[in-house]
Amino acid sequence: MILTLVLALMVIAGIFLLLYSAVALVQKRSFFGSAPPDIRAVIQDKPERFRGQHLLGWGLLVFSMAVIAAAFVIGVWDGVKNGFGFWKYFARLLAVLYLYKIWDMTFLDWFLLTKTRFFQRYYPEADGCESFEKVGFNRKSQIIKLIVFPFVSAAVAGILVLIFR
Repeated sequence: MILTLVLALMVIAGIFLLLYSAVALVQKRSFFGSAPPDIRAVIQDKPERFRGQHLLGWGLLVFSMAVIAAAFVIGVWDGVKNGFGFWKYFARLLAVLYLYKIWDMTFLDWFLLTKTRFFQRYYPEADGCESFEKVGFNRKSQIIKLIVFPFVSAAVAGILVLIFR
């Protein structure tokens, strides 16, 4: 169980670093497809504030994805080592996904977007957008993910059991 919490923290750290890299360093408008429509409408690509900014951002993006992949690999490796069956893999995957989603909805969507000025610091043209004042702009997407996670976890657990029998 402790390893599952560590894996969830790895995923959370990877996602947070990915978000920071995209917003603060890479600053490409195309990364914000899931942002609220009023914010998407006003943000623009940004020139580098310092030499190598975009390169650093891309490097951190790749590193953040490696951290997330490492969490998956470590979870699978530990499961193989400890003889996990379907239900243990399923529980681990579901726990990691739901812990991440709880953090996403409370920290990223609520706190970071509506209570801080993190986004506006890097995209001042978005200051005054209505979506910074309301939580739940992506409620439908979040609910869909919460419903789909058990099915994804079951499918991945089934595949892992077939592969590592």
